[in-house]
Amino acid sequence: MNIIISNSSNCPIYEQIKEQIKSKIVSNELKTGEVLPSIRSLAKDLRISVITTKNAYEELEREGYVETIPGKGTYIANKNRELIREEQLQKIENLLDTAVSIAKISHISKQDMQNILTILYGEEN
Repeated sequence: MNIIISNSSNCPIYEQIKEQIKSKIVSNELKTGEVLPSIRSLAKDLRISVITTKNAYEELEREGYVETIPGKGTYIANKNRELIREEQLQKIENLLDTAVSIAKISHISKQDMQNILTILYGEEN
């Protein structure tokens, strides 16, 4: 599994691992029932602590993205894709709500906000 760790990021390493695995699950790159590398194997590949990898896997399990079967491994859980989509939409709505509040305080127009979103999506002409 291709996971990239940034030592210069403010985000903790276990969080980087967790978010990249979640991203692969949401994009269907990792499919339901697929086995993840063992905690030790992933830690060795990434040259990080086993505890760091364990923390990432535990958080993924707490959030329902993976399930661990003792003695067998950690598998991608059969989480409802619609539920995952709703969780992502909720995150986006919260971030956009903050952005809109800032824009209103700063007197930035809706059109300027739409232009920013167009640019961020890479649809610039």
